[in-house]
Amino acid sequence: MHARVLRYLDEVVRRGSIRKAAEHLHVAPTAVNRQILDLEAELGTPLFERIHKRLRLTPTGEMVLAHVRATLREHAALRERIAELQGARSGEITVAATTGLAGSLLPSLVHEFRQRHPGIVVRIIDLPLSDIAVAVEGGDADLGLAYDLSERPALRALATSEWQIGAIVPPRHALARQSSVLLSECIGHPLILPAPPLSIRSLLDEAFARNAIEVTPVAESTSMALIQRLVMLGEGIALLNPLDVMEERSRNALVFVPLRDAHLRRQTLVLTGRARGQLSAAGELMAQSIGQALARLFAGGR
Repeated sequence: MHARVLRYLDEVVRRGSIRKAAEHLHVAPTAVNRQILDLEAELGTPLFERIHKRLRLTPTGEMVLAHVRATLREHAALRERIAELQGARSGEITVAATTGLAGSLLPSLVHEFRQRHPGIVVRIIDLPLSDIAVAVEGGDADLGLAYDLSERPALRALATSEWQIGAIVPPRHALARQSSVLLSECIGHPLILPAPPLSIRSLLDEAFARNAIEVTPVAESTSMALIQRLVMLGEGIALLNPLDVMEERSRNALVFVPLRDAHLRRQTLVLTGRARGQLSAAGELMAQSIGQALARLFAGGR
């Protein structure tokens, strides 16, 4: 199948209509429609059901689309490897991550990567945890970065690291002078907690229950930036991991005091990619860069 029709078919499915696909591709709708009709004629079967001016893939269309997207990924990877051999160091990479990581860890990682590889375009998309694996599996992202990602046959872990949870306090807080604390020592202070949709909250709730501790937070949020700001304003202390406040700690705006409760599980940070097929040259470089950065941070006790 010709490269043009592959791209046309992919865009029609992504945009939901021939008109929207044509607008995105900057071609006439008739050109897109002609390519789709010719492909259906070549295969001898319709790829779409046309219902009320909407297009829905037939079962055959689903199979063809999977082949098309795999072919497009392989073609892009081939072009990037050729560019790599020519010393171009160009390409693009898309990383799907949770909002917290996109706002805390990834800015410094992307900056470091871009310093070394200025010709590579980096795209970061922040998604809920449940959507990250789907994005990587479906090819909407090359890499996924999240805590406590469940194992899936279509994905493979490229790097993992485990991070201890601790109390996040202002520099002049009484707990800031301690080398470690217990959960029970934190209860006497107003608590600002990650909201239940975040994976860290389930670890905390499990530890609270195991220690028979009843907790009523003064605030909770899915936004790490909001939690950090509330702590800095003196509203209470938070329970997070050191990567969540990496930048704030580097500026001495916040202090991380590890929790030493024996049964408090650590957060597992996972960098993942598709199990089948190879990453593009840009993807390999980014995966290597993230893995090395996490190893340095972990070794440094960050």
